[in-house]
Amino acid sequence: MALIKEVRGYTPEIGDDTWLADNATVIGNVKIGEHSSIWFNAVLRGDVNAITIGNHTNIQDGVVIHTLYDGSKSPSQTHIGDYVSVGHNAIIHGAVIEDNCLIGMGATILDNAVVATGCIVAANALVLSNQKLEPYSVYAGIPAKKVKDVTPEQRDEIIKRTARDYYTYASWYR
Repeated sequence: MALIKEVRGYTPEIGDDTWLADNATVIGNVKIGEHSSIWFNAVLRGDVNAITIGNHTNIQDGVVIHTLYDGSKSPSQTHIGDYVSVGHNAIIHGAVIEDNCLIGMGATILDNAVVATGCIVAANALVLSNQKLEPYSVYAGIPAKKVKDVTPEQRDEIIKRTARDYYTYASWYR
């Protein structure tokens, strides 16, 4: 059973039909929408600030999600929208990821960055603090730079399909 832990008076809220792997960790001020999935060894640590995860979103194996404390000079919260796939071993630290995005395996997205709707962030890319990505764009590299626009085919065959597939995969474990 997943570790769901209250801290500082905050108890995680898990939406209907959302699946959590047996060794997923969800702590504190975390809200997860409906029909989402949190995979093996993922850690959502809402101990110092808020984390929200939308509907139909998958947080894959080994992902770490955290924030900066409200009392710090530049506090941050993590907000991840609907139909987002966050690939294996990615790190999301106090960033906003809007709807219909794909975050590649091993990518790192830092505090107060904004990944706009429809973006693909390539595997191992580094999105810097305060960086604002253009909607429907592909970003790659260290630091991440726009390499091209997201095509309609990529929207359907990569972003939307991955979100749908992970909903199916989660059903195998229920």
